[in-house]
Amino acid sequence: ARSCRGPMRRGAAAAAALLCLGAACLLGRGFDPRAWLLPPPRHRLLSAAELARYRGAEGDPGLYLAVLGRVFDVERGRKHYGPGGAYSGLAGRDATRAFATGDFTPMGLVDDVSGLLPGEMLAIQSWLSFYSDNYDPVGKLVGRFYDENGTPTEALRQAEAAIEEALTFKAESEQRKQQFPPCNSEWSSAKGSRFWCSRQSGGVNRDWAGVPRKLYRPGSRGSDCVCVRTTGPPWGQPDSSEHSDRGDLDNPHLEQYDGCHPLAEQCVLRV
Repeated sequence: ARSCRGPMRRGAAAAAALLCLGAACLLGRGFDPRAWLLPPPRHRLLSAAELARYRGAEGDPGLYLAVLGRVFDVERGRKHYGPGGAYSGLAGRDATRAFATGDFTPMGLVDDVSGLLPGEMLAIQSWLSFYSDNYDPVGKLVGRFYDENGTPTEALRQAEAAIEEALTFKAESEQRKQQFPPCNSEWSSAKGSRFWCSRQSGGVNRDWAGVPRKLYRPGSRGSDCVCVRTTGPPWGQPDSSEHSDRGDLDNPHLEQYDGCHPLAEQCVLRV
């Protein structure tokens, strides 16, 4: 059902969220990162032709949009989705791909999410959480993601699997960042490259600084400069167990910088 209710400050909050075209902003506001797993309410089924009538123009029955086949009433966000709004191209259709790519051309305003990167799939998942939290769900769109009975299609199952995989990859990446925070670095033509570690380098606050090392990730051709703990047990090993008290220095994916002291907190590579 069409809804125009809700204080204006809620519309302002939605507008602020719309300016954050990325998963990090939305997740940081407390959205459930797996809210997309919850089954949508069983409301009406809409065809693409019927949904196209809901673009908010004079005489239209309402203002709807769809994400991954789930249809939302975005009337309270008319300023943004209605005719003349910055996101009017999203109205009356499922333009899921555009939520990930930011491509609002006719080629980008489509529901095909094949070939998107993990970060882009996370952006879609974050937007779906946003709409679920801020707008009223009204039904499902019959087409790519739901069949004529409202049953999820193989395309939706593949999209959900890709999102779940991206969530797992993100969690693993965050864990790796805690273990090996990025170095601080700078370069100049006169002095060359300098890498150094601190207790805040890489945006990771911790009680140790570490020493710079090259980290070679499986499947990657190059290396990254990371800060490595020099004392205590290796990552993931209980402190009570026997260990060499060298932190992660013996990790097989690490390599020392030539010409730098093994325990120096900074390393300068001359040109």
